Amino acid sequence: MSLDPVTLAVIQAGLQQVCDEMDLSFSRAAFSPVIAEADDRSDGIYDAADGALIAQGARGLPVFVGTMQFSTRHLIERIASGETLPPEPGDIYIVNDPYLGGTHLMDVRFAAPFYRDGRIFCWLSNTGHWPDTGGAVPGGFSASATSAEQEGLRLPPVKLFKRGVMDPELWQVICSNIRVSGQRIGDVKAQASALLVGAERLTAILERYGDGAVREAIARIRALAARQMRASIAQIPEGRLTATAFIDSDGVVNEPLTIALAVTREGAPGAETLTFDFTGSSRPCAGPMNSVRATTLSSVYLAMRHIFPDVPMSAGAFEPLHVTGIEGTFLDAHYPRPVSGCAAEVSQRIAEAVFAALVQGIPHLVTASPAGTSGNFGLGGHDPGKGRDYVMYQISGGGYGGNAGHDGLANGCSTIGISKAPPVEIMEQTYPVLYRRYALHEGSGGAGQHRGGFGLDYEIELLRGEARASFVMDHGRTGPQGAAGGQDGAVNRVEVIRGGVVTVPEHLSKAQDIPLRPGDRVRVRTPGGGGYGDPALRDPGAVDEDVRLGRYTRDQARALFPGWRG
Repeated sequence: MSLDPVTLAVIQAGLQQVCDEMDLSFSRAAFSPVIAEADDRSDGIYDAADGALIAQGARGLPVFVGTMQFSTRHLIERIASGETLPPEPGDIYIVNDPYLGGTHLMDVRFAAPFYRDGRIFCWLSNTGHWPDTGGAVPGGFSASATSAEQEGLRLPPVKLFKRGVMDPELWQVICSNIRVSGQRIGDVKAQASALLVGAERLTAILERYGDGAVREAIARIRALAARQMRASIAQIPEGRLTATAFIDSDGVVNEPLTIALAVTREGAPGAETLTFDFTGSSRPCAGPMNSVRATTLSSVYLAMRHIFPDVPMSAGAFEPLHVTGIEGTFLDAHYPRPVSGCAAEVSQRIAEAVFAALVQGIPHLVTASPAGTSGNFGLGGHDPGKGRDYVMYQISGGGYGGNAGHDGLANGCSTIGISKAPPVEIMEQTYPVLYRRYALHEGSGGAGQHRGGFGLDYEIELLRGEARASFVMDHGRTGPQGAAGGQDGAVNRVEVIRGGVVTVPEHLSKAQDIPLRPGDRVRVRTPGGGGYGDPALRDPGAVDEDVRLGRYTRDQARALFPGWRG
C-alpha cells in the first residue's frame, strides 16, 4: 500500500487530534488546579514494540515528549521479562518511578494497551502532575532531600485498573501514603478517562482508513521527522560549539552545579547528526537536583523542538540527536539519588546550555536564555475555615530571551512546558491564601538590542491556620544568559516575611518546611530573560516606551542602554 500525500497528512493530523482531545479531556475533568487550570499534563500514542513516540498532544508539556517514550519502553520490557503482569483489554498501568523513564515522583503516568483484533496495536499513555505523592514535605519538593524515599511514594509499573475496574487494594495503598488523598480520585478518573477518549478517537481513524494504512502512515511520519531534523541540523555550521550553564545549588551543599556542553555537527548531506557531549559536568549531588537519564535526553529533545518547531513530533525527530558524556554526572541519576528538581529545574538548565551553544552557530534561530525555572512553590497545612487539610502547588512564569527579531515575551511559561500559573481567583477560592501582589518583575529583562522579557512578581499571604512552605526553584545566583552581546536577565528573588521580619533563604532559591502563621507572607520575583545583541543598538523609541510603561526607571535605562538620551 502506498498512501497519497493528502491521506498521509490527514492521518497525521488525525493522530495529533487524538492526543489533543485526550489533553483537553484530562484537564477539563481533573480536580487539582495544577492540572485543571495550569495544564501540567500530557498525552500521547506509543509504538507497541518499543514504546517509540507516534504522536503527542500539542497542548502537552514538551518535557514529556521523550520521557513518556522511555517509560512506555520500560513497561514493555518489564512485561516481556515477567517483572510486570501482562496486559489484558481494559487494563491501565500506573508508574511514577523516576528511574524507569520518569521525571520526579509527582509526575504520575498511566499507560493502557490499545487492542485491534486481539493484538496490541499501540499504547496510549499520559502523565499528570499530582499535587502530592507523600514524602517529607507537602507537595513533594523537598529542597534538602538526600534520598528518593524522602520525596514520596515510588510506584513501579503496576495495574491500577484491571479489565476496566480499579484495584481497590492498590488504591488504598496509594491513598495511605499521600496527603489529601480524598481529592486524588477526581484526578485519577480524569486521567483514566482521557485514555478512554483516546481509544475511542483512535478507533474511529482506524475504522475509516484501515489498520494497514495507519501503520504505513506512522512509519512514514517517523521517517519524515528524521529527514526534517537532519535538514534542520544542516543549517548549523560543522564543528564544535560549547556552552556552560549553572544550577544555584543542590539544596544541601551550597555550591553551584555545572552543566558543561559541547555540541558537534557531523555527517554527510542527508545523514547529519548532532552530538551533545556533557563530559565535565558536575558529579552526582547530595540534594534533589539530580536528573535521571530520560529527563536529560528529553531536555535536549525539547530544546531542539524550540529551535525547530516545524519538525513533526515523532520518535524519528530524535534519531539524529546523540547524547553522550552523562555517565558519572548528576545528569544520569540512579536510585536512591533524590530527583525532585530534575523535571522542573535541571531540565531547563540543560535546555539553556543547548540554546547558549547553538545561538553561536545559528543566531537567527535561537533566543537568549529564558527564565528557566518553574518556580515550584508548595504550601501545605490545615484550613480551619473549611475544616480540611490541603496541599497547594504554585508554578510561575518568567521572561523569555530576546532574539534577532524582537524582544522576549514577559511572564511566559517555563521552557519545559505550556503550563501556566493557575488564576489567582481559583487559588484564593481553593486555599486559605491572599495574593497581596501579582505583577511584572519590572527591570528584570536583560538589556540588549532586543531586551529580555520580564519575570513575575507575586506575594502570597497565609490567612488561616498554620502551614509549611517549601520551594525548589533556580536562577537565584546567576540570571539567564544573554546572547550576542546582550546582558543576563535578573536573578530569581525569594523572600519570606514572618512576624514582619524579612529573610532570604540560605540557598536563595531553595528551602523547605518553613512554618507560616496567619499574616506571614512569601514574595517571589522570577527571572527575566537574557538580552540579545548590543544594548547600545537598541531603538531609542523602544527604550522610551519601556520607561513610559515603568518597565525600567530612567536611571536604569540610562545605565543599561548607552545609546539612550532620554
